[in-house]
Amino acid sequence: MPTRPSAAPAASRLAAPHIVTELPGPRARALIARDQRTVSPSLTRAYPLVAESGSGYTVTDVDGNRFLDFAAGIAVVSTGHSHPAVVAAISEQAQRLIHIAATDFYEPRYVEFSEKLAAIAPFREPARVFLTNSGTEAVEGAIKLARFHTGRPGIIAFEGGFHGRTMGALSLTNSKIRQRAGFGPLLPMVEHAPFPRVRTWREQSGGDGTAELDVLRHAILGRIMAPRDVAAIVVEPIQGEGGYFPAPAAFLAGLREICDEHGILLIADEIQSGMGRTGRWWAMQHPGIEPDIVTVAKGIASGMPIGAFLARESVWTWEPGAHGSTFGGNPVCAAAGLATLALLEDGLIANAARMGEHLQAGLEQVASGQPQVRDVRGVGLMIGVEFETHDQAASVEHAAFERGLLVLEAGESTLRFCPALIVDEPAVDTAVAVFDEALRTGLS
Repeated sequence: MPTRPSAAPAASRLAAPHIVTELPGPRARALIARDQRTVSPSLTRAYPLVAESGSGYTVTDVDGNRFLDFAAGIAVVSTGHSHPAVVAAISEQAQRLIHIAATDFYEPRYVEFSEKLAAIAPFREPARVFLTNSGTEAVEGAIKLARFHTGRPGIIAFEGGFHGRTMGALSLTNSKIRQRAGFGPLLPMVEHAPFPRVRTWREQSGGDGTAELDVLRHAILGRIMAPRDVAAIVVEPIQGEGGYFPAPAAFLAGLREICDEHGILLIADEIQSGMGRTGRWWAMQHPGIEPDIVTVAKGIASGMPIGAFLARESVWTWEPGAHGSTFGGNPVCAAAGLATLALLEDGLIANAARMGEHLQAGLEQVASGQPQVRDVRGVGLMIGVEFETHDQAASVEHAAFERGLLVLEAGESTLRFCPALIVDEPAVDTAVAVFDEALRTGLS
């Protein structure tokens, strides 16, 4: 039987979860040098962490330095590093069957995982599921399904959005120029509308999305792309790489209204915001807005490579052979996904809501004395701390690393806090205290 999900693995509940000496240590420096000789230079490492092992919400590097992990593999290890129930599921399945190719054959874990995802899908209508290897593949599949179902070519995405780096998904991505530069021409008939960047804490600015909806209606759908040519509007209910900006409920409701008026599909990219991170299965459930298609990955299987796109049953009008995947829904990954969903359902989603409130309150308190902090915002365990400049954010990020706290930048000048959903109050309090030190050092 799996352990109770509300209890983190024992190794996480340490009196001193972070112990840091020399950074980077000698073994880390040696491995970084090997990496720089062999690995693609396109990777952007935030700081010289060379991870050796992880347990719960801690990570240990190759030199024995131990870190409190509030990045969680970019919001991926939702149940913590190497949760015993997930490890057991992986091990058991690997001994039974590693691969069979669900495109061509049937396999129990593929069906069971799809059934579970369909059961929690954010639609009133019954759902169907396609399992992928990653989030970007989920987005690619969603684009194809939307185009096939509607018979239309156009896609509308949003400024600041991130949807992946393969060519179709990259065409929607609009968060950083370095992600798009040099890869054109990209997918045709893709337009980007403004996204409401609401700052809720210090500035109290940004509105409810009305102005952005007006631009979408009149400037884009009125002048650039006819509604009858648009297959889908793709939106992150909380922008991830764009800076952890939650979309106002009124804005999402307006998108739903536009889609209903013109026969356009609404695609919710919940790759980073889904799987309980915000205290609900899906971020779209907070405003009560129902999409037509939803993409998911990251926290779906505690670190194993699997994703999915889900859609209302009536949207699945394509025929056999229209889409497939050799590795998507791999039995080992699906087994990890089933274990992960069980843990999320049995207490971790509720814990994300509780700990998210506690974390945000703590971050607001330590940031209150720092005028360079522009905003603290988020939902559940998806919280961003925005600074006035990129250099300030980078300086604090490195200061946190040097003190044993892992956080990552997002957007132009935001640090994101997205710990595993097993995180407890002592870990949150420790992270806030370390971040306080990093703020005072990094902004001095």
